[in-house]
Amino acid sequence: MSIQSLTLTDFRSYASATLPVGSGPVVLHGPNGAGKTNLLEALSLFTPGRGLRSATAQEMGRREPGEAVGRAWAVALTLDGGDGEEIRLGTGTQAAGASRRIVRIDGETAQPGRFLDFLRPVWATPEQDRLFSDARADRLKFFDRLVFAADPDHASIVSGYEKALRERLRLLTDGVEHGRAADPLWLDALEARLGETGARAAVARAGALGALQAGIDDRGDRPFPQADLGLTGEAEQAALDGAGEEAIAAAIRDGMARSRGRDAASGRSLFGPHRSDLTALHREKRRPAAEGSSGEQKALVLNLILAQVTRLKSASANGGGGAPPVLLLDEAPAHLDTRRRAALFDEIEALGLQAFMTGTEALLFEELKGRARFVRVEGGALID
Repeated sequence: MSIQSLTLTDFRSYASATLPVGSGPVVLHGPNGAGKTNLLEALSLFTPGRGLRSATAQEMGRREPGEAVGRAWAVALTLDGGDGEEIRLGTGTQAAGASRRIVRIDGETAQPGRFLDFLRPVWATPEQDRLFSDARADRLKFFDRLVFAADPDHASIVSGYEKALRERLRLLTDGVEHGRAADPLWLDALEARLGETGARAAVARAGALGALQAGIDDRGDRPFPQADLGLTGEAEQAALDGAGEEAIAAAIRDGMARSRGRDAASGRSLFGPHRSDLTALHREKRRPAAEGSSGEQKALVLNLILAQVTRLKSASANGGGGAPPVLLLDEAPAHLDTRRRAALFDEIEALGLQAFMTGTEALLFEELKGRARFVRVEGGALID
């Protein structure tokens, strides 16, 4: 399974554009604001969620001067499914300013999770260069994306947990606002759902953490620094210690019940797996990754991303299930020295990945000359 072409219609800065894709890496270079990241964002939409910018469907439609809302837009992929089979994936909106995007596979409407049957986009962006020193919620969201790239059910589990969490908090705060106690039977039902989904999410996170740590360890002494990963949070710690889902679910239910008064008074949900965090220790320096420079943090994140795509590639190639990964690296060379930049390119080639990388100058990808397709992006046009 591999991407043959990407087509955009009224998406972001593109009125219409088609990017033919070969089997190897693609380098997208050009000035700032040319639309390089827009191409990566389009590719990132072929997975559950909002893509690498976390944008709404309304924000993605192209606007001409004077237009109040974005136009209806579409993004389409043509895949080579092997044995001459061609597969068409598409997503977009049907009307200007529409808030809901549709998903189609070979012309038939489908759920977004079905995209993961065909490809598994994994990305790194400049915003992640300070991942370990930024907000906890951003780290957890980043880690959850790594989890559901290998375990597609994880996205719907986390979504179900978050929906129940919002309903519970609304029930609690409405009770405070109107001077009455929230319905305990309704709270019990919501907290039972939170226990079930929270336990499943925690077990999936613990499993992914172990697989990613093993992948980092297996990579050995590479140019990228190694991290010792961890997860905070009672549910995840219980999962890492071997507790079963039923025991974890019961602990979440009990903790939610105990925190009702505190959550109602604060207007926030202060207990549960949504409060968990991904931690990383720079192994060589024996200090938290959050204390490192942007360059060090980027190198640690890239090593984690490479461990992720390696395990996805291995599972796909060895019949372990799952579609092959597609690597999206925005401003890949930034903050990397020459040695690490060359090592990154070598690993991408060695893994046989379809990878899309952006940079302002083609010279930054000099080591990939003859090994990748170079496309200049300028003014909404794609130039070989």
